[in-house]
Parts: sequence; structure tokens; C-alpha cells
Amino acid sequence: MKAKHQRLALVALGLAAVMGASALALSALQEEAAFFYAPADVAGKAPPVGRAVRLGGMVEQGSIERQGDGVSIAFTVTDGKAAVPVTFSGIAPDLFKEGSGVVAEGQFRADGSFAADNLLAKHDERYMPPEMAGRMAAAETLEP
Repeated sequence: MKAKHQRLALVALGLAAVMGASALALSALQEEAAFFYAPADVAGKAPPVGRAVRLGGMVEQGSIERQGDGVSIAFTVTDGKAAVPVTFSGIAPDLFKEGSGVVAEGQFRADGSFAADNLLAKHDERYMPPEMAGRMAAAETLEP
């Protein structure tokens, strides 16, 4: 075999190895990627059942129902256009309350409800730790 053919074979083998590694990486990332949905996104079409996704919105006022076991919660996530019922079993974050933002990680069920494995509670952008608010008020630099 000539040196030219050996280099060509080596380059072809290298390209095949890079393409194989890329395919494996994309396959692994696709299985682990959690897509984000708002309630209005799933209202018009069937949500992906059994796939790991995130559902984000506001916790609807008056929708939180704590179950008797002390760790299970049922509530509704809304974005003002649609609402999705959510169930969660575990310890909810301290900032989780009605009227606050939430991102629930889990999967949709066949009936359109959402089973959350993890809750991420969000506070508004004006949040300020009480210690900092006290210092700013004392310095009279707190804006209304």
C-alpha cells in the first residue's frame, strides 16, 4: 500500500471515530435533556407522556392541597392562559406558596396532569434579604 493510501485510510478512520463519538454524545444528551413547557404550550396539544420535562408558571391562588401524609402536595400551575394540575411528593421549598413562580421537574401523565419529582420555587426580581432591606432603610436609600 502506498503512503498516500495509508494517509487516506487513516483520515477516513479518524472521521469515522469522530462521527461515532458525536452520535453517542448526541444520543446521551437527547435522553437527558429536560424540555421546558408552560401550561399554554400543552393546552392545545398532547404533552409528551413519560418524558422528563419541566413545567413552569405561577402557583394558582387557592390551589394548594396538602395530603394527610404530610409530604404530598397537589396544586395547579397556570400562566394566565391555561392551567395544569400537578402532584408532588417530597419536601417543598420554603419559597413555594400560592401566587409565586414555580418550575416543576417531572413528567406528564396520560390524563394531562403532571407528576413532579422536584420543585424549584422562584421569587420575584425585587426580592431582598431582610438584613439588606433593614440596612438600606436605615441608610434611607431604599427606593419605594
